[in-house]
Amino acid sequence: MTIGKTSFNYDEHETKYSSLRQTDPIIAKHIVEALGSAKTVLNVGAGGGSYEPQDKYVVAVEPSISMRKERVNANKVPAIIGTADSLPFDNDSFDASLATLTIHHWPDLEKGLLELKRVTRNQIVIMTYDPNALDVFWNAYYFPELIKVEKARYPKINKITNILGEGSIIKDIPIPIDCRDGFQEAFYGRPEAFLQKEVRQSQSAWGFLSDEVEQKLVKRLEDDLTSGKWDKKFGAHRKMPFFNGALRLIIYPKK
Repeated sequence: MTIGKTSFNYDEHETKYSSLRQTDPIIAKHIVEALGSAKTVLNVGAGGGSYEPQDKYVVAVEPSISMRKERVNANKVPAIIGTADSLPFDNDSFDASLATLTIHHWPDLEKGLLELKRVTRNQIVIMTYDPNALDVFWNAYYFPELIKVEKARYPKINKITNILGEGSIIKDIPIPIDCRDGFQEAFYGRPEAFLQKEVRQSQSAWGFLSDEVEQKLVKRLEDDLTSGKWDKKFGAHRKMPFFNGALRLIIYPKK
């Protein structure tokens, strides 16, 4: 599927991003572990500031004005205006760098990752989705057009690791049933969430669909929830404490 630009312009769309896309403490533990003893961390494509460690010196970079404003509203450290492919820092400026659910927005993935390598002394930590594993989630059954968008946007894991270099570690990240970060798989056991417009607006892939297609997909799910068909087919998800989907953590140890 070809969708043109893969980046989503948050400045042109109304969202309640920070209220719905918050740091999930269980997922955050994996990131904290990956950052290890780093004292200085660069967070690129920082958004509203989710997953920024509280016990480290963090410098954030974010191109979207609406996202930068959300950081101020959340009392986060203000973000520098910038993009991944042209970071305004000297070589080896930071102990570690972090990029969470952002690389699919980058116009030039290779330039962005090479910039991370340039400014980072030690580990690079990237949270992303494996496009080859998106079909394991039940929304592939209800929202096939949406999944096609996601598969076209997310870079393949081996493409990322090939750019970073040898030694990359890939971890599957289990998602908790009460996940606070409102990405799609976070609602694996709470399907009714997708009926809420503000939830969908906080998931950028929906912005690549027409209103007509979006309403068709939502109606399909709503009808099956009302009839009980969803629970008959996928109801076990409501009691699963964790869901192993497509969420991945890539850790590149430079040294």
